[in-house]
Amino acid sequence: MLEVFLPTKLVDDLNTYLDEYRKTADKKSLAHTLVGQIHQGEQLLMDHKHDLLKDYYQFITNMGVTYLQTFGNITGHYHKNKTIDIDELWSVHSYEGDYNPIHDHGTQTLTGISTTTWTKVPEQIGKKGDTQTPQDFSLYNDSGACDGFLAFTYGRNEIMNTKRLRPPQSCTIKPEVGKQLMFPSWLQHMVYPFFGEGERRTVAANLNCWDTKEKNDK
Repeated sequence: MLEVFLPTKLVDDLNTYLDEYRKTADKKSLAHTLVGQIHQGEQLLMDHKHDLLKDYYQFITNMGVTYLQTFGNITGHYHKNKTIDIDELWSVHSYEGDYNPIHDHGTQTLTGISTTTWTKVPEQIGKKGDTQTPQDFSLYNDSGACDGFLAFTYGRNEIMNTKRLRPPQSCTIKPEVGKQLMFPSWLQHMVYPFFGEGERRTVAANLNCWDTKEKNDK
């Protein structure tokens, strides 16, 4: 997982684009291709080549290069001669009760990277957990501590894992405006519903990792 915070200008550019785009008759819904159970909001295909998004386009493709380099530094397995490009860019506008069931992403290339970032987050998300110390944190007793959170799962989660010295097989991440996560497209994840007022606005992308020759032939 690669985590960065976007410059404020990029967050503003994304929100300006989406605020204008949502008012047009040309907006394109992706409800038929995305698993999100978005009953009150909407899921929209974004034009990553739009003038307002050119800086963001450059930012995430550069981060894709950094991701592959970092993977190589950690594992010793480098992906050389790769060209990173956006396969698809979309937004998810969630409101009270909306959620995403567990899923993964697909790309045109075997090596695929996915990203997600938040440009709007209702103020109540993450607040319930603020009253708990790390020692007292619990999902029991209807705590609501993870309402609206993004959860990743990458193995079997069993109640006795810690006793058996197995490390965590999942993690939950609190949405924050401007936070961007980059992860392999095969990694399964889900979004929990939240309650109360406000829009939880997410911008997500899938990145193809073309072999340089393969990309040039297209």
